[in-house]
Amino acid sequence: MLNPKISAYLGFAIKAGKLTMGFNAVETLKKQVYLLIVCDSASENSKKQASKLQKKFSCPLLLCSGDLLENVVKKPLCKFVAVRDKNFAEAILNVTEEGFGIYAGGNN
Repeated sequence: MLNPKISAYLGFAIKAGKLTMGFNAVETLKKQVYLLIVCDSASENSKKQASKLQKKFSCPLLLCSGDLLENVVKKPLCKFVAVRDKNFAEAILNVTEEGFGIYAGGNN
């Protein structure tokens, strides 16, 4: 079970229109990405792709392992999201604990 504060912050980001869901949608973004979150249930190839996007945007990449990301954002089959608001990203990083961890994966 994820921290309820993280779920709340992601919900606020959705309502504010500051959360982009899905790899294809995130890839089309040009700037202003402050946090990336990938689900632990995503394939290894998807995690490598997430790592590349993390380098592109120079922002933290979190691995969601406590619960499926799709349950948190209420979108079926969602494995990857980008937070496009600095305050939401900082708030999520400040309460990050069990169920989330910095992901540094991929073979470069």
